[in-house]
Amino acid sequence: MRAVQPAHRRRLAAEAVGTFFLVLTAAGGGVVAAATHGAVSRTAAVTAPGLMVLALIYTLGETSGAHLNPAVTVAFAVRRHFPWHRVPGYLLAQLAGALAAAGVLRALFGTAGGLGANRLTPGVSPAAGFTLEVLLSMGLMTVILGTSSGARNIGHNAAIAIGGYITLAGLWAGPITGAAMNPARSLAPILLGGHGGPLWIYLLGPFLGALLAVPLAQLLRGSPSTEATRAAQGTDLAESRDTRR
Repeated sequence: MRAVQPAHRRRLAAEAVGTFFLVLTAAGGGVVAAATHGAVSRTAAVTAPGLMVLALIYTLGETSGAHLNPAVTVAFAVRRHFPWHRVPGYLLAQLAGALAAAGVLRALFGTAGGLGANRLTPGVSPAAGFTLEVLLSMGLMTVILGTSSGARNIGHNAAIAIGGYITLAGLWAGPITGAAMNPARSLAPILLGGHGGPLWIYLLGPFLGALLAVPLAQLLRGSPSTEATRAAQGTDLAESRDTRR
């Protein structure tokens, strides 16, 4: 049985840690707002995750590609930027980070704010909510796949573009569905006792959006590039040292 290389362990750790802080921020906004009777505004709650993603791409992009989202990992794999044999490890690391964040929120605040779980606004049909999550996720994946070209997923171009998209999506669509676009972020609070849903919208919507973004990326950007593949997988320089040992 082949041992896990140190560079791959760093990738998995980066995904777990990055997803932890993303979910802590994204779910935590609603939790703290409920616990403090509205001290965190909706605008602040939807802006914070975008800023967190921006910071995490700067911090973790070189190590793991800073996916932080199972739908992003699947989109990179379908686009042939990321090897399929690494997908299960990334998904498990992301879910572990999300569960840890939800666990911290529950330990600190109980189930205040439904533990930050995403839910549809009353009066919005499941079909409308699902369609919106698919479209929002397709837009997010289009931005990610586009900015990864030319190895720009490690640097300010992608960080600003992706963080900006998440913030803008939250500002206009957050009141309808929560603008989740991330299955791990949606699943973890519910598994730990939060109240939200329908969960299928937040699990299937991002994955379908990711799959739809792949042919669109092919149309807009052409065939996958070596630079984009490096961006999706991270360019941890220590890996070259590890592989020589």
